[in-house]
Amino acid sequence: MAQLSRRKFIALTGSAAVVAASRPRTVWASPMGLPIGIQLYTVGKPMGDDPAGTLKQLYAMGYREVESAGMLKVTPKELRKMIDDAGLKCPSAHLQLTGMDLGPAFEEAHVFGAQCAVSSVLREFSPEFMKAAKAAMAGGKAELPALPPLGQDGFKKTAEKMNEVGRKAKAAGLVYAYHNHNFEFEKMPDGSLGYDILVKETDPELVKFEIDCGWMKAAGSDPVQYMKNYPGRVRMLHIKDFKAMEHPTGAGRPQGADLGKGFVDYAPIFAAGKAAGIEHIFDEQEQPFPVSQIESAKANFGFLEKFS
Repeated sequence: MAQLSRRKFIALTGSAAVVAASRPRTVWASPMGLPIGIQLYTVGKPMGDDPAGTLKQLYAMGYREVESAGMLKVTPKELRKMIDDAGLKCPSAHLQLTGMDLGPAFEEAHVFGAQCAVSSVLREFSPEFMKAAKAAMAGGKAELPALPPLGQDGFKKTAEKMNEVGRKAKAAGLVYAYHNHNFEFEKMPDGSLGYDILVKETDPELVKFEIDCGWMKAAGSDPVQYMKNYPGRVRMLHIKDFKAMEHPTGAGRPQGADLGKGFVDYAPIFAAGKAAGIEHIFDEQEQPFPVSQIESAKANFGFLEKFS
């Protein structure tokens, strides 16, 4: 199943021990008439080195929205000021939502001015996985062991947790959304997929979805069908590409690519997203970067802008 990155694991467990477009635009030049956003994980290294300068670079490229990723050395308040100073907005925040007390995470979202609180890999880690993860991190490995299958019961429990998080988010004045990787497309005995359980067994009023189009396509599924089959459930899209693969991903991790340089055909996805009323889009990219994270961010913006 999907490989879990060191960065993602640290963010989820909360423990490091186990772990130029400054011109005004009245009409957005983008696939769905939306401001083009970027997940800050995509530029994690430059954000770590110079967050204020990197945010200003993103604005100069043409980006107008960012989605927080955590793992920075600055406080949420400090980052919010940098975002504001750069002229950007942060409508969505990726947060650690696996604990019991979600208040601090929701407060972080409010500090950013975000309306959406997003989680991914909302699952418990077995003692065996934790042991293997600790060993991998102690050895300096960038990637952790493959996530074990969840099975039908595991996905049902995840759906229950999603409903619980959704209730708490709503009470805090936020919209909860779930972001996928590829492990959610595990096949069940009846031929259905784990992701189908997550969609069908969560309350539409409490749980929305942020489809990572690259991961979904890498797993052999189609964002277009989910947007059509479940109207109103998908609020945001991650726009991501991977190098061509012979088969959908199971074990192992696909190789990231700049947008338009991989195998994902975005024309039908963008058309379906516009019809579905998608509210935000965020460029996101996985390793390896051909030149640098900043250069990929520039290339990806150019790809998205040409769909205007």
